[in-house]
Amino acid sequence: MYELKFDERQCLSCATQDCLTKCQYMNIDRDTAKREILKIAHGEDSFVLHDCVTCYACEEYCPVNNHPFYLIVEQQEKLNIPPLPQPIIRRGINTGVPFRGEPEIVNINGRALNMGVFSDLLHLIQGKLFTGLPVISTDPRKMFHYFCQLMYLHYARTSVIKERLPKIIETIRKHNITDLICFHDECYGTYTSYCPSVGMDVPFKPVHLFEYLYNRLNELKGEIKPVNLKVAYQRPCSARLCPDKHHFVQDIFDLIGADHVKREYVDGNALCCGGTIRGQRREGSRKRAADVQRRNIEDMKKAGAEVCIFNCPACYTTMGEMVAQNGMKPMFMSDLCRLAIGEKPAGWR
Repeated sequence: MYELKFDERQCLSCATQDCLTKCQYMNIDRDTAKREILKIAHGEDSFVLHDCVTCYACEEYCPVNNHPFYLIVEQQEKLNIPPLPQPIIRRGINTGVPFRGEPEIVNINGRALNMGVFSDLLHLIQGKLFTGLPVISTDPRKMFHYFCQLMYLHYARTSVIKERLPKIIETIRKHNITDLICFHDECYGTYTSYCPSVGMDVPFKPVHLFEYLYNRLNELKGEIKPVNLKVAYQRPCSARLCPDKHHFVQDIFDLIGADHVKREYVDGNALCCGGTIRGQRREGSRKRAADVQRRNIEDMKKAGAEVCIFNCPACYTTMGEMVAQNGMKPMFMSDLCRLAIGEKPAGWR
């Protein structure tokens, strides 16, 4: 029912083949990139399908929004080239099944924040920044009814996404929400990038958390005191699906007086947290993940960062302790914003 909108002609006429030539985990020249993406489009095997670390970045690199990453993971599934071991895939798919009955449907009739599958992180949306804002998916027992499912791109299981996501959207629709503020980039990317790419309707307006925080900070501008911290930002995989919202990272830092340190692995050149690479369990994958993490953290330290800012809980879980061991404080963006208006953050590690 839901088919990916991919146009092979866009690849044939592409002047750069940026989707693959810019990949930080495979060394591919332009001619090879063109040949391999066309092989994938034709349903043929390609080394790209075997070596992809599912970092989402090619979805951003494509200059014509032709969805190369979605194509790659669809073909991985069709050709049975799993990017993760089968036991991990089976466990992950089973974990995301909604259970323990239906959630309570509260009529919102306006905007609301969706915690998605992170109901246990409600402490990150406290204080003046979130006063009066309705929140859905607050019960960890029912949070999978609000799980956007896009995590399964890492598993090359778009069939699972297409099967479950319409039911998730319908659950959210029942709340009568007009503007859905997404706690996680992955949810926002689901509704603004993935759904349109396969022709799936979204009956509400998705709002990125950083856009909400920026606007709310401006409403509280008189209470802002510069944090005067040197910060680095760990850009997550799913942020690649909404590059048009990435500017809010710098906008927030400028507004609250945070010094965004100059470094190599930032913006389009950002490195992933390495969690998925480590999980692939291919030969050398653990060493490869460790190398990516080492380069990333050394880059932050070299730039003089005191704090590493996260938005993705998975990135935080993967890198938080390593960041702390290297003398920097791991912190979520919402906590940094709370600090700027004189509130005590949920916690420093």
